[in-house]
Amino acid sequence: MIDYKSYFNIPWELARYIEEAEERVLPYFRELGNKVFYNQGKVLNAFKELKVSEFNFSGSTGYGYGDSGRDTLENIYAKVFGTEDSLVRMQFVSGTHAIAVCLFALLDTGDTILSAAGPPYSTLQKVIGLKGEEKKGTLMNKGINYREVNLGPEGNIDFPALERKLREGAELVLLQRSRGYSWRPSVSLAEINNISELIKKVSPGSIFFVDNCYGEFVDTKEPPEKGADLIAGSLIKNPGGGLAPLGGYAAGQKVLIEKVADRLTAPGLGKEVGASLNINRAFYQGLFLAPHMVGEAIKGAVFASCLFEKMGFEVSPRHDEPRSDIVQAIKLKDPDLLLSFCRGIQCQGPVDSFITPEPGWMPGYEDKIVMAAGTFFQGASLELSADAPYKSPYIVYLQGGLTYEHAKLGIIEGAKEVFKRLNRNKNNVINQDN
Repeated sequence: MIDYKSYFNIPWELARYIEEAEERVLPYFRELGNKVFYNQGKVLNAFKELKVSEFNFSGSTGYGYGDSGRDTLENIYAKVFGTEDSLVRMQFVSGTHAIAVCLFALLDTGDTILSAAGPPYSTLQKVIGLKGEEKKGTLMNKGINYREVNLGPEGNIDFPALERKLREGAELVLLQRSRGYSWRPSVSLAEINNISELIKKVSPGSIFFVDNCYGEFVDTKEPPEKGADLIAGSLIKNPGGGLAPLGGYAAGQKVLIEKVADRLTAPGLGKEVGASLNINRAFYQGLFLAPHMVGEAIKGAVFASCLFEKMGFEVSPRHDEPRSDIVQAIKLKDPDLLLSFCRGIQCQGPVDSFITPEPGWMPGYEDKIVMAAGTFFQGASLELSADAPYKSPYIVYLQGGLTYEHAKLGIIEGAKEVFKRLNRNKNNVINQDN
């Protein structure tokens, strides 16, 4: 057994918390292993069925005509996610970009987008036109209407309210599966299935579009297998497996993917263009590794949840609760504790470990953001990373870890820094009282 006290030079109390947390999460790791095994088989079978060969790793240049490697990969994504078609491209610069392209492709002036889980992620709010001083080029500026359904008291989907809004009409229903920067549960597949059934019953003409970021391979099914018409996400999150250096994807009904492709390139060109350069091998191998890498990230999240719960912090989800994304939220309630945790994560990164995270302004956000990410690819949040809006109640959002061992090293270092800060604060209070 590892002597955590000596290895990390930490007090015996924190070492005991670590040992107890690691022991408690073992049963959940065994259950998680079954999901990883199932998803690995699903991906492998798609590779075999589509007859992937060395030839598919060759890239294209210029227009990208006849790029069989790119086209085969998109067929694999469609098969893995249970859809008719997909668009997997390095030309998507982020998950937000992939989602934005879908929204602009599918909505016309006068149409309505209905957000089913409250306001979407901060960067997407600017795409819609909900935030930011400059509204030009946003969906609302193009004459597209926006409405949303607030979440229920426990942070779950408010189905009666959603039904009422659907009866008012909506061309597209947007669901953000992950929690984003919100203290709420991620949306389960069961809820996604119920939303789909409600849409088909009340507003069958509406497109059901799921922002699938952070959710891929967390369970054995994906949203399209539960009724979603379209999903989109980032390749530097779950499906890139830690090897994709950029890119995004959309997967869904063929007629929808054709519209999205026309928006990404140009009408009449669609999926036929878009060079892959030398990126195909990383995309293929990243997808193949993704089920395992996602499993490792979830292990880290479960361990972090259990450890910080033992340290007296509120966490979401708890270590024994179901998960629908890889994100672990920890409510630290103190700016110094938030910075301490992020600095602990950063110093255990393989890249830029010497950098000290500080709050700063980032494109697409309204608040200053603290970001710890010593990653091989910039912003790659399947790699171990943590970030947070620098505002009360100072919730940090932890995600990623390509190996459980690395995730544990970072989480323990973050806990060590928080523990030190707590004791320093306690001593300051005692000294003031004296």
